[in-house]
Amino acid sequence: MGRRIRVQRQGRGSVFSLHAHHRKGPAKIRKLDYAERNGYIKGVIKEIIHDPGRGAPLAKVQFRDPYKFKRRNELFIAVEGAYTGQFLYCGKKAALTMGNVLPLSELPEGTTVCNVEEIPGDRGALARASGKFATVIAQTDDAKKTMLRLPSGKKKLVLSHCRAQIGVIAGGGRVEKPILKAGRAHYKAKAKKKNWPRVRGVAMNPVDHPHGGGNHQHIGHPSTVSRHACPGQKVGLIAARRTGRLRGTRVVAGPVTKD
Repeated sequence: MGRRIRVQRQGRGSVFSLHAHHRKGPAKIRKLDYAERNGYIKGVIKEIIHDPGRGAPLAKVQFRDPYKFKRRNELFIAVEGAYTGQFLYCGKKAALTMGNVLPLSELPEGTTVCNVEEIPGDRGALARASGKFATVIAQTDDAKKTMLRLPSGKKKLVLSHCRAQIGVIAGGGRVEKPILKAGRAHYKAKAKKKNWPRVRGVAMNPVDHPHGGGNHQHIGHPSTVSRHACPGQKVGLIAARRTGRLRGTRVVAGPVTKD
């Protein structure tokens, strides 16, 4: 029986503890209320801030409470072109402008959106990373669902009363800058819960990893492993449906036409 491997030790503190002390908080759109369902509510961007561990900047948006004499601050993910002092409008009757929050049912086809709700009221779940956006492709005939093209290229149907922010998430092009040196990779990993540098399993001893040992750095057995393998054995390609290179192109069958 070998040692507890790295996969088993994750989540136990030490080098795996989450570095969340300086984080600003969860970035979400407003809670759905009467004002948004039937009209709109106006907010103003007070500040644009950096959130450690997040590629996109955040916008502190201040709204008036619709029920009490007070102001409420919300953390939105900033869209490209957002600036301090900008007015944002959230609601069914808001204008189709960058940064505003509207239901998908109010958006025409081809609209670029981000921070889209997957379930009505979840306050944003899709297309939230820096430089990402989704596109409204179509509305269903019964006007109950909307087809979106996600940043991955996948198409997804969501309910039309899910809300979305108009525009593209700010901070695009972040991954295009080369890291160049180990120091930058160190600080990048330090901002998140990352164990870096990460030693390969084949470079370890047999006691430390199922891929360790041997006179050459090789795994020595298939890298695929069962979904039901015990925790100390569950490394490599877990429950792989297929392995190897993707060769050729996928042929999409079209409608059969008769000459």
